Amino acid sequence: MSNIRLFEPRLFEPTLSDSFESMFKRFMAPMRMDFGLGATDMRVDVTEVDNVYKVRADLPGIKKEDINVRIDGNIIQIDAEAKQQKETKEIGGKVLRSERWQGAVSRTFSVAQDVDESKSSAKFEDGVLTLELPKKEGTASKRLEIA
Repeated sequence: MSNIRLFEPRLFEPTLSDSFESMFKRFMAPMRMDFGLGATDMRVDVTEVDNVYKVRADLPGIKKEDINVRIDGNIIQIDAEAKQQKETKEIGGKVLRSERWQGAVSRTFSVAQDVDESKSSAKFEDGVLTLELPKKEGTASKRLEIA
């Protein structure tokens, strides 16, 4: 049983059926259409080792200074923003295709116990944000005896 709950507002959006989507992709073959997770969606792995939650979030193309992590009890929020790069063209040339994205992405999830933010650490390397979030001491649930 997983104690991690993800807030996924996209789950309530209508989606295209697989057969219609594959037909549409073949029809629009020169154009790349991605109806699944988009380029601006953050993929996150959360594991629990002893008294520490470990989070790995893929953030390709984002700079370290454009990432913000907030911890509020047992809720973790990761915000990131990819800013537009200065476009370079050859003299007299033109852009034929541009697939790089810009914009903001955010992910919020909760874990079973509160996190000790004073002992938490974050590292960003090769497009992967790694968080180590120790559990706060004394926040384990207690069974209440009924008299």
